[in-house]
Amino acid sequence: MSKQIPAGTRQVIVVYGERRDSPDSLLVLYEKRGTAWQRAGSWPAHNGRMGWTTDHRLDDERTPVGVYSLTDAGGSLRDPGSRLPYWYDDNAFAATLPEEEAHAHDFDYVIAIDYNRLKGAPPYDWSRPEGVEKGGGIWLHLDHGDGTSACVTVPETGMKTLLRTLDPARHPVMVMGDRERLKS
Repeated sequence: MSKQIPAGTRQVIVVYGERRDSPDSLLVLYEKRGTAWQRAGSWPAHNGRMGWTTDHRLDDERTPVGVYSLTDAGGSLRDPGSRLPYWYDDNAFAATLPEEEAHAHDFDYVIAIDYNRLKGAPPYDWSRPEGVEKGGGIWLHLDHGDGTSACVTVPETGMKTLLRTLDPARHPVMVMGDRERLKS
């Protein structure tokens, strides 16, 4: 999968799970300094309840395996110092939340994963260039302690660090999947 990382990329988030069907994963941030990649942070993470897939479909509860750019952020809370363009809209993000109390703060901060979405649009924009059946609205957002519908989650400290660190000029991408498929 490392061959799919664009040449100009200087920041990479790698999210990997041990097994294809596991919702538990680890998120690691790497930054390129000169010619060497250096680990800049890591956090426990969660992904889709049913694990990972190479053929994501709407409502399959699996996170798509692949390399995706990270171009836009937002949340129901004001910008904590994001370098990515940040859309604040408490109503738009609240409207996408499940009604359960456990998810009340999931979208306080989000980074849109550029899977089947329009780059440069707010994360909550529901345009799906590859069609609705391919799913979308896949974000990096605050962790609620278990698997997701397809998103990736991290603790608030990790999210704030990522928002303040990811720099559009460094062309950040996210590489994600189970360990076995990431090796390919």
